Amino acid sequence: MMRFLKGLMVAAALASPCASAAPLVYVAPIEGIIDLGLAPFVQRVLDEAAAAGAAAVVLEVNTFGGRVDAAVQIRDALLGAKVPTVAYVNRRAISAGALISLAAQHLVMAPGSTLGAATPVMAGQPGGGAQAVSEKTVSYVRKEFRATAESRKRPPLIAEAMVDADVAIRGVIEKGKLLTLTTDEALKHKVADFSADSVQAALERLGIANAELKPLSLNWAENVVRFLTHPVLSSLLVTLGMLGIIIELRTPGFGVAGAIGVGSLAAFFWGHWLVQLAGWGELLLALGGVALLLLEFFVIPGFGFAGILGILALLAALVMSVVGSGATPEFFMLAAGRIVLSLLAALLASFLLLRFMPRTPFGRRLILDTGLGPVEEDDLRWLGKRGRASSPLRPAGIAEIEGARVDVVSEGELIEPGTPVEVMRVDGNRIVVRQITNTNQKEET
Repeated sequence: MMRFLKGLMVAAALASPCASAAPLVYVAPIEGIIDLGLAPFVQRVLDEAAAAGAAAVVLEVNTFGGRVDAAVQIRDALLGAKVPTVAYVNRRAISAGALISLAAQHLVMAPGSTLGAATPVMAGQPGGGAQAVSEKTVSYVRKEFRATAESRKRPPLIAEAMVDADVAIRGVIEKGKLLTLTTDEALKHKVADFSADSVQAALERLGIANAELKPLSLNWAENVVRFLTHPVLSSLLVTLGMLGIIIELRTPGFGVAGAIGVGSLAAFFWGHWLVQLAGWGELLLALGGVALLLLEFFVIPGFGFAGILGILALLAALVMSVVGSGATPEFFMLAAGRIVLSLLAALLASFLLLRFMPRTPFGRRLILDTGLGPVEEDDLRWLGKRGRASSPLRPAGIAEIEGARVDVVSEGELIEPGTPVEVMRVDGNRIVVRQITNTNQKEET
């Protein structure tokens, strides 16, 4: 009986999937621009691999680089990974890609690949080249590379020479040159562990033969985040958001412009929230700025302290939401410049729209006629009458006409209190006025 039970146990063990299962290896691509949307993807891959008991995670690297703060986040994730990591450089690991590759436990390069050229630069104006950064920024990135190399027992001076052209290494690189290594050079200087023609060949050299490869790619949510946090699109979202809010504040009711503005800013903050750039502080600061602007437009006459403070708060929230931890002064100024340019573009666009759109049939229908009811017979008596604005018309407000206080709306422009106005038309239940420029004509009051 005992022999029979032992036979059953042996048979069950042989039939167990765990006994014959091949080692599991996760493979994730690191390609294109290194941005903040890529960091959550790498962290997800590492977490899933650790939970599944994977034998290793392979990052297949082929990139010209990207954001330093994004590369630092990925670097930190790799140094803290609970599963063996392999960077397989398949063609190139330049700039931020070099830092990611150095942070992996094993660094393997395909024949004909390159690694290095990691000096930090700042993107210039559209159509222009990259601009140099300060010595403080170079020093920071240089030490990040050195600390990463030291933690993985790779030559730290070689890593520094990839960042700083002032680093000279006898027989390797002279002063004034930036270090980039080919596959053979990386092997010679013990930066790379070995060379392999494929991921499978690299795993065999690491003792993980016949591994089951599980390729992972960015899911739709991570792709959306990368899309929303792209510098060009995030600037466009800021412009659309501010443009929508400005137009909505200057036109009565809540319509298309307000929905576009709120939706654009919500998409901006949501994307930057997911990559851990925007937090509760930035959101509360932005909401406070919008509240101050609303107070300035609807409660406090004129434009003063509350309006200026609201704009500054909103600008601060937007800038803080695009600047990561460890950001250099140059990058901070670049981010601030982008946000200011987006705001100026929104102001210019709103000025043009509010000045010329109300004069078009489409503009009048969009701004004034939406949701209007039938014309009130009593309101028709004001047609052609003249008076003065009793309150700021932004564009809605109060005008005094023939001794009566009348709810009126301008054609989109701001009209200050005391300005002579004339009733041009009655659209539904709205009395539309315009500013009288010829003050020599008699005004009816």
